[in-house]
Amino acid sequence: MIRVILPQHLRALAQVGAEVRLEVEGEITQCSILNALEVRYPMLRGTIRDQVTHARRPFVRFFACGEDLSHESPDASLPDMIASGAEPFWVVGAIAGG
Repeated sequence: MIRVILPQHLRALAQVGAEVRLEVEGEITQCSILNALEVRYPMLRGTIRDQVTHARRPFVRFFACGEDLSHESPDASLPDMIASGAEPFWVVGAIAGG
């Protein structure tokens, strides 16, 4: 069971609590987690990544095990701690300002 933490605005859109638990088939990657998330919560399609290219949206970041994975390959395997559910996969809305 994969644990995913969503930012508040996406929680409200999907009408879920702070943590979502997902069954993900096959290798655990950013892509496989986001695919499972969008299947279970179709209202999130296009909010985290582009619907056509699947590129991460600007101002969205991914974290796991205390590391920023935003610029890693979406098809790279995630740490075993994520795959086992011991640690969550975080989707974070970046904050910009000046």
